[in-house]
Amino acid sequence: MMPPPFRSLLLIVLPLALLLLLASASDDDLDYLIDNADDIPANDPDGWLQEGSPDDDDDDDDLFHHDHDLPPVDETHVVLLSAANFSDFLASRRHVMVEFYAPWCAHCQALAPDYAAAAADLAPLAHEVALAKVDATEDTDLAQKYDVQGFPTILFFIDGVPKDYNGARTKEAIVSWINKKLGPGVHNITTVDEAEKILTGEDKAVLAFLDSLLGPHSNEITAASRLEDAVSFYQTSNPDVAKLFHIDPAANRPSLVFLKKQEEEKLTFYDGQFKASAIADFVSANKLPLVITLTQETAPSIFDNPIKKQILLFVVANESSRFLPTFKEAAKSFKGKLLFVFVERDNEEVGEPVANYFGITGQETTVLAYTGNEDARKFFLDGEMSVENIKRFAEDFLEEKLTPFYKSEPVPESNDGDVKIVVGKNLDQIVLDESKDVLLEIYAPWCGHCQSLEPTYNKLGKHLRGINSLVIAKMDGTANEHPRAKPDGFPTILFYPAGKKSFEPITFEGDRTVVEMYKFIKNHASIPFKLKRADSSATTKKTDNSQSTASTTTTGKRSSGTNLKDEL
Repeated sequence: MMPPPFRSLLLIVLPLALLLLLASASDDDLDYLIDNADDIPANDPDGWLQEGSPDDDDDDDDLFHHDHDLPPVDETHVVLLSAANFSDFLASRRHVMVEFYAPWCAHCQALAPDYAAAAADLAPLAHEVALAKVDATEDTDLAQKYDVQGFPTILFFIDGVPKDYNGARTKEAIVSWINKKLGPGVHNITTVDEAEKILTGEDKAVLAFLDSLLGPHSNEITAASRLEDAVSFYQTSNPDVAKLFHIDPAANRPSLVFLKKQEEEKLTFYDGQFKASAIADFVSANKLPLVITLTQETAPSIFDNPIKKQILLFVVANESSRFLPTFKEAAKSFKGKLLFVFVERDNEEVGEPVANYFGITGQETTVLAYTGNEDARKFFLDGEMSVENIKRFAEDFLEEKLTPFYKSEPVPESNDGDVKIVVGKNLDQIVLDESKDVLLEIYAPWCGHCQSLEPTYNKLGKHLRGINSLVIAKMDGTANEHPRAKPDGFPTILFYPAGKKSFEPITFEGDRTVVEMYKFIKNHASIPFKLKRADSSATTKKTDNSQSTASTTTTGKRSSGTNLKDEL
């Protein structure tokens, strides 16, 4: 518990704190807020606790401050990096594993002992590899540069080139994975017998035909092998071995071919720059089948692939043999450019959830193009499912000639409530209106957090309904889509300042109370506004000696009106 003198001190200085937080508010609004500071409960000097908010004495409910419960971790061998030393450190080490973390992240805290233990185990190899970490909440530019979307994100840098680490978050798994990366990534083939064993035994293999098994070209293929886990890499300088892999012995060296035994086109030749990153991208783009069947196991190889754009075929199982040959034939023209994916529509584990995500109903065979998780635009194929039609559709997709499809409920006939109803079809008119500041909640009807927020959000709309420059709105994110309103879970609350609609919206991440959302709006609104209070006496100053004001101040009672004072 906080000692009484400190509570009193906080109550004295609170109006000044409010003045700083609400610097953009008008003088009348500040007076209004400050005059009603006595409404703050004595046990809550900092935050106007709402129902369901953690009390400052209730440590068990504090989800973000459990550091004192965690045993200390010896991170002697983990290097702390920042923007100031990041580039220099990576330049000084060929292999560096970097964890991007957030101090408050429970997953990061759980990883810390294993990560530190792995660093200690690998300490004897410090000249070859280092384990490091970056506080992504402090070095946000670094996190953005490496596309950190969640915590922890672990990248393994080889000669400065990053690769995702998607293995288990245990000491043993990390050490084993790194040791594999440090080992010989490329195997030499010197005889035809060795080559024949690879041709018959390997499902996927890369062969480089070089002038020498040592030197810069060998170094590049070795570096590329460490960026790619699922394919074996080989090198040879023997023309007879090269001939077995259908490489012309008289061809210019270095030459490289990718073998896929299970595919109709078993050999794919590389014609790009002989650099590690380019070779790794080539292998990553070609290691998958011509058409990938979407399963729980293949999903990561699809959605984490460097090729983000996809063409998906949705068809029920007993019709697949009819449509898959056509789909495969069309896919041949787009190797390395698009991923062609087959989704078994009536598969309960994968097909149905994915179809629902894309808004596909019924059992009709469907082909759609998808730009990937980051952009998330989709386009539907019209017309018959022929090879030529699919190829034309895919070409138009690559050339950005298609019109995207977004789910939308019908535009409501009446939309006069305090909280405006937004659907996909009217979002441009309501949310992207440059003359309005707009707060938009994206919710899901089944979401418990959204249901708990609804009465509070409705109160906010009621308090602010008289402000013509401000719109409080909500959208069902399960039934509507728009490229400028992407939820990151439910509920997601976004703010679109007037005159700045071409910029990304600002995400509200504070406590979901009327007061906190009001302060957020006030801080970010482009157009200044004043509260509309039904009771004009609410603006009466404390310097007024009227009996009614004195009575209100001393009793601390709240009016049953609908103005913001009831929440403050």
